[in-house]
Amino acid sequence: MNAADISGLQWDVLTVKRPGLTRDLPPGKEELTWVANSATLIYGSRDAILVDTFLTVEQSRTLVEWVAASGRNLVAIYVTHGHGDHFFGLTSLLERFPDARAYAAPEIVEAMHKQLSPESLDNFWRRLFPGDIPDRLRVAEPLDGGELELEGQKLVVVNTGRTDTERSTALHVPSIGLIVAGDVVYNGIHPYLGETDAESRLEWVAALDKLQALNPKAVVAGHKIPENDDDPRNIAETRKYLRDFDRLNAATETARELYDAMLELYPDRANPGSLWGGANRAKKRT
Repeated sequence: MNAADISGLQWDVLTVKRPGLTRDLPPGKEELTWVANSATLIYGSRDAILVDTFLTVEQSRTLVEWVAASGRNLVAIYVTHGHGDHFFGLTSLLERFPDARAYAAPEIVEAMHKQLSPESLDNFWRRLFPGDIPDRLRVAEPLDGGELELEGQKLVVVNTGRTDTERSTALHVPSIGLIVAGDVVYNGIHPYLGETDAESRLEWVAALDKLQALNPKAVVAGHKIPENDDDPRNIAETRKYLRDFDRLNAATETARELYDAMLELYPDRANPGSLWGGANRAKKRT
């Protein structure tokens, strides 16, 4: 008997592709200049909770129909962190499922509000995805107590601190051994390093250690190759990537040298733009 049989909860993942954020990277990896976001539906016999949404109008439409096709009553949406590509789809979902409520940890709600500033929304997201960002955007409400409940089972917020952004969380479902990791874990995709430095990457490694200590049976990365499985080894692989980046950063002089050295180790990961942006930040080039 597996964990889902015992608790009555199950989960499924929807993954969609979009262009990466960094567009001016060196030639040679054009076929990999995309990124994929994941959204996870945790469900029981009647109800469901969705973790994270998507970025664009079309992606949100796809997500709404996918959730509706589950046949479950969507009671809540949990947002792991404040990057817009994980919560800009809230409005579409809450319009389709008006009885659902969107939640995030209080510090994540604060970060979400910052993403809606003109500097972020107009000068970044709408500039990169013209005409594709929803006109009306909503943020989650603060979640008190650090837990959600679904058909008698706890879904526990794990505060992971600084990872690929200043504030982040994951959601742990102990009864089925599931961690929905948001951007703490990456799966087959170059991690976003544009907001990191050497100190914060050490904190990110500590966050990965914290997730691994929960002994999960499955780990869903916020960005993953669609066909990849959700094996917990992605925690260790993300940690190794960060340590390799810091090691090669110390051994190289320029952003291009660091970028090329990392590509030698990770030639097949999608979205090398994240690596290029991270390499430029590490070398203080603007």
